Amino acid sequence: MTYEETLEYIHSTCWKGSRPGLERITELLSRMGNPEKGMKVVHVAGTNGKGSFCAMLSSVLMQAGYSVGMFTSPYIEEFCERIQSNGENISREMLAEVTGFVRPFADSMEDLPTEFELITAIGFEYFKRAKVDIVVLECGMGGRLDSTNVVDDPLLSVITGIALDHTEYLGGTIAAIAGEKAGIIKQNCPVLFGGESAEAARVIRKKARETGSLYRKTNRNAIRIASCTPDGAVFDYGGFEGVRLPLLGLYQPLNAANVIEAVKLLRRRGLNIPDGAVYYGLASASWKGRFEKLSEKPLVFFDGGHNIEGVSAAAETVRAYFGGEKVDLISGVMADKRYEDMAKLMAGIAKRVYTVAPSNARALDAEKFAEVFRSLGVEAKGCSSYEEAVRAALEDGEREQRPLLALGSLYAYAPFKAALLAALAGRE
Repeated sequence: MTYEETLEYIHSTCWKGSRPGLERITELLSRMGNPEKGMKVVHVAGTNGKGSFCAMLSSVLMQAGYSVGMFTSPYIEEFCERIQSNGENISREMLAEVTGFVRPFADSMEDLPTEFELITAIGFEYFKRAKVDIVVLECGMGGRLDSTNVVDDPLLSVITGIALDHTEYLGGTIAAIAGEKAGIIKQNCPVLFGGESAEAARVIRKKARETGSLYRKTNRNAIRIASCTPDGAVFDYGGFEGVRLPLLGLYQPLNAANVIEAVKLLRRRGLNIPDGAVYYGLASASWKGRFEKLSEKPLVFFDGGHNIEGVSAAAETVRAYFGGEKVDLISGVMADKRYEDMAKLMAGIAKRVYTVAPSNARALDAEKFAEVFRSLGVEAKGCSSYEEAVRAALEDGEREQRPLLALGSLYAYAPFKAALLAALAGRE
């Protein structure tokens, strides 16, 4: 298969939508010879912060000399980002080759796998062929019934934090969602919780006791931030002083603290991770779409916060970076999110808002979202495309030298970045 044929097959309409359960992925992997068996895995669940945590931990493990596979979702610009080995995306040729191997097994199943289950199987097969030492494996939406949860003996289970999201699948309370995420905890395998919810912590700690698993929680109050600017952060935590972090966002030192706690637990599991690997790994970590600076002049950022917790964290970062100065926003959200509450958070930091409907069937109409902002007393314009929104925002903001932030959906990253680069190129 070509790369294009591979993507067409993976995204084929014959695959069902989200259908939680482990029966199909278990059958598919069994037909393939169980490539996941024997892998050393760090299994990562949580509402927010999973991707940043995975990127930082992978960087640290590579600095420690390990060959590292990383499985994340969703992709930001290119599908191959979802499956990486030692910081490099799976090649298009290898994706096609591995998918060609998996395809007959998937096609022969009476109950066809979902798209995410198919991608999970492709990831495991690739990591087997790449002979990686460790896989940093991010859950999809849930935990207990997530297709990645076929791993039965992880080195470490990590739950980065719990917030209300995907409630139609995971439950309408923090406790219910925590229970689903805690489903990744396995017998006698340590678990790290990086969140702040006491209710979630009780659920996760209880599950750890039931499985005889060591429980650790990141001490958020022990993080000492020396500086946090649009150029990065410096902080102290857990015996590590002057840790430099290039990833932007007031929330990234917390994600890095989770990594430091994970390192301590992985050392107990026999991994050799020197302090220097932690410092260098965090200092060299990269991750797209989380308060990423896309332009210095004009000053433009993108943040993929797409739920209440994520948008709130982005708003806090704006206040920390710019004090009382308002920014211009370009925003598009999904209609099934709590978009009115998200708009209230954005309104506190926004001078003007340019709304766009992301290219997704679940997207909220741009004009409808703009009306929400107007009802909150914020000037807002509904735009037909990211090109229109970027042009208008740059023209309006240039006069007053206001920073521009795109916020509300990871699906916006690729079209927003393309529109921004085109607009900036047109100015040269």
